[in-house]
Amino acid sequence: MSKIIKLTQKQEEFFNILTDYIRREKIPPTNREILKMMGLKSPRSVAQYLEVLEEGGYILRGKGARNIKIIKSPYDNNNSGKTIKVSILGYVSCGAPFLAEENIERSVAISEKIAKPPYKYFMLRAVGDSMNKAGINDGDLILVRQQMTANDGDIVVALIDDEVTIKQLRLYKDHITLEPNSTNKKHCPIVLERDFRIQGVVVKSMPEI
Repeated sequence: MSKIIKLTQKQEEFFNILTDYIRREKIPPTNREILKMMGLKSPRSVAQYLEVLEEGGYILRGKGARNIKIIKSPYDNNNSGKTIKVSILGYVSCGAPFLAEENIERSVAISEKIAKPPYKYFMLRAVGDSMNKAGINDGDLILVRQQMTANDGDIVVALIDDEVTIKQLRLYKDHITLEPNSTNKKHCPIVLERDFRIQGVVVKSMPEI
């Protein structure tokens, strides 16, 4: 039986990159590929991260070079404290805005340490790469705290002409922009010259297993 291990932020980032690779490539990475992806200098560092994840029951390693199997997510938190059910509503763009289909696909259990009451929450699937420098990658599940206002610098889910997008809110004296945070230079800020509504503030991004 695995121990209940709360991961550090760096360990969570390691898990996220690992899971994203497996989802994208359909096979686990080798230790050498992990070393390159994570920007680590020593194979021992890779081993230490993997040992923590395996000890916590998040992964299982077998024989061979591509031997990593994802078992559970650190965001499930089904075995630690109270949880609430949060509905996954569909897709939302991290590129150009497009219509989000608000059909409840299913519900997932999220720890109240993350989805803190009494706020209401929902989840969306991210599409695109315009927020990847903020840790929001294509296909990730985005936990959103439902609210109609936000502060400068918040990453928000915004509704523009019945279309939904995820961007960073910037408030200026004479205008408002929704700005990308991406390695892809093709993405440009959206200068809001028409009505828009904030649907919520992004609390956490997590890869789906």
